[in-house]
Amino acid sequence: MTSITIHHENSLQIRGRISYFLISIVFNALGNALTVAINLGSALWTASAVNLMHFAAVPLDVMLFVFGIAVIFINVLILRRLEWQRVIGNIIFMIPFSYLTGYMTQLLLVFNINLLPLPVRIMLDLIGICFIAVGISIYQRVNLILHPCDDLMQIIRFKYFNGSATIAQLVTFAPPIVIVAITWFLSGRIYAINIGTVFALLFQGTLVGLSDRCIFPTLKHQHLIGRHAGSN
Repeated sequence: MTSITIHHENSLQIRGRISYFLISIVFNALGNALTVAINLGSALWTASAVNLMHFAAVPLDVMLFVFGIAVIFINVLILRRLEWQRVIGNIIFMIPFSYLTGYMTQLLLVFNINLLPLPVRIMLDLIGICFIAVGISIYQRVNLILHPCDDLMQIIRFKYFNGSATIAQLVTFAPPIVIVAITWFLSGRIYAINIGTVFALLFQGTLVGLSDRCIFPTLKHQHLIGRHAGSN
């Protein structure tokens, strides 16, 4: 095989991964926007960001970005080393994700999606959680750049739990649960915690694993175990 052929195949592979990545961003942002706009329960990281947003009176996109920066520090502590390429990738990911989620949320509210009949809102909220899981599954497999929260799940998934998405997702839900509890204690109010949150808590990890097998099944995890697992 000639070097020109190899270069051409590598270019096609990179373009394909970028396309998958863009699809995953849209799925994740739309899923989060649906759950925030409907307000029947968001995935726990988003729900904790919404509660902090109300507590601190800052825009959602800003809070999502600040959240991401905080989780980057957690990831560095777990890996016990600073990987600048990984950190920069996390930050690059957060910019379009935070903006798209905030924009889509406002757009959905313009169409009064939160005023639809309750059964329809419940269905859309659960679909939003499923969209989030699909997005996570795709860009974790593509592994160009990740959102810090999903990078956290990816790190502990392969470092501690032998690739189990279900267990890793449950463990990474601990910090947002603590954040929601603190903001509720300080303000006496709670937001974005409802049936969708319970659904995400119980099934999001499983949905990520299911999406790995059923959504773009030919797309395999593009990672080196050493990069994600790190050394003990």
